[in-house]
Amino acid sequence: MYAEERQQRVEAIVSASGRVAVAGLARDFDVTTETIRRDLAQLEARGVLRRVHGGAVVASNSSRLEESVSARRGRNTAAKARIAQLAMSLIPNTFSGAVALDAGTTTGVVAEHLARWHPSTANQTLVVITNSLVIASIVTENPDVEVNLLGGRLRGITSAAVGSSTLAQLSRMRPDIAFIGANGVHAEFGLSTPDQEESAVKTALTRGARRAVALVDASKLGQETLVSFADLGDLDTLITDSTPAPDLTEALRDAEVEVLVA
Repeated sequence: MYAEERQQRVEAIVSASGRVAVAGLARDFDVTTETIRRDLAQLEARGVLRRVHGGAVVASNSSRLEESVSARRGRNTAAKARIAQLAMSLIPNTFSGAVALDAGTTTGVVAEHLARWHPSTANQTLVVITNSLVIASIVTENPDVEVNLLGGRLRGITSAAVGSSTLAQLSRMRPDIAFIGANGVHAEFGLSTPDQEESAVKTALTRGARRAVALVDASKLGQETLVSFADLGDLDTLITDSTPAPDLTEALRDAEVEVLVA
């Protein structure tokens, strides 16, 4: 097989699966690992993929890649709806306490449910803590919910408050449940996100809540982005829409994380 044909097939594989391994490609094409590395180097130079340790990922799979909330809102909508519905089972109408939601599209769907939440008795209260302008505007429509909007420097791309002021406010709070989004959940790297300041807020929410619940659709499982904000062991529950790969499943089990599949 000529190098050009082999590279075309490698391009097709990485486009379909999102990731390739040098050893696996060498075995499949019956060539040396050095040959595959040269192929990957040429494909990277053309912008087709990005080399990582042991293989390559699609070029768009960058540790710093971050899209706005509005750009992500229409993606994986069915999965996010199922995840949010299952998350709401943790906040029945008998619940009385405080929940925190960080900025994100799946937490945004949870906020839409909270906008329709009503207590079983008139004296119950539900406090929602968030650093997201979008989520606060959704939930504040519900008279049965008290909204605590955290202040700080506003990041335009996520409409989230970040910075020392935000962290200082969170240090004085201990919500009963924190619902947290992530751009990646990895067996070794844990939960990650592209931005350092937003990562700090996610860390504070994860470690400060009585129960930390990650809401992550299957496209984020096994992925790594630039900044790790929590170890798997910092989580109590992971809600997703598909069973994680064996290595991640084992890591979550070892970390004693409850996994709920919507």
